[in-house]
Amino acid sequence: MAPAPRPCVRGKFLFVGDTKLRIRGVTYGAFAPDAQGREYHDLEVIERDFALMAAAGINAVRIPHTMPPRALLDLAAACGLHVMVGLSAEQYIGFLIDRRRDAPDIAELVRAKVRSCAGHPALLCYALGNEIPAPMARWLGRRKVERYLERLYRVVKEADPDGLVTYVNYPTTEYLRLPFLDLLCFNVYLESQERFDAYLARLQN
Repeated sequence: MAPAPRPCVRGKFLFVGDTKLRIRGVTYGAFAPDAQGREYHDLEVIERDFALMAAAGINAVRIPHTMPPRALLDLAAACGLHVMVGLSAEQYIGFLIDRRRDAPDIAELVRAKVRSCAGHPALLCYALGNEIPAPMARWLGRRKVERYLERLYRVVKEADPDGLVTYVNYPTTEYLRLPFLDLLCFNVYLESQERFDAYLARLQN
């Protein structure tokens, strides 16, 4: 039996096979971890939540800051949901300043996370990180942040060549130039529909 096709980018759109994928997604988490530090530990609750999401017409779920267990991806696949998983690059960027000898191997941390779910049919994409703080981006300089994210992008692609990779940016650091990404993601908090539409048009250009 041939494996299910994975999401891919064609022009400005996402496809699964020959079907255009129009994302209707929600964020799932963060939640209080259990005694073992597991954020997504109650599979019965997750299965119920995913079934309700699918029934409501949702087709994508974002896991923002924690690498989900593979069992969560299995449940998502069973419900027809695609999952964006977060790799939390923003949590490690301080080590570009504080180069301690005991600093973690960031590339290896990211590589291990990707390998834990590489190739899973429920994967929508990997998000390298979420909203690197604007003061940190200014302190380090645009080019250093861009190189940092590009290096981690290459790490992800080595571990899962067919996986899509993005970074969740926001207007305060929209000046970052990240053409290597497979798709763009922005957190946009505008309560006016008119302003939201205008900013969306700006991003499209």
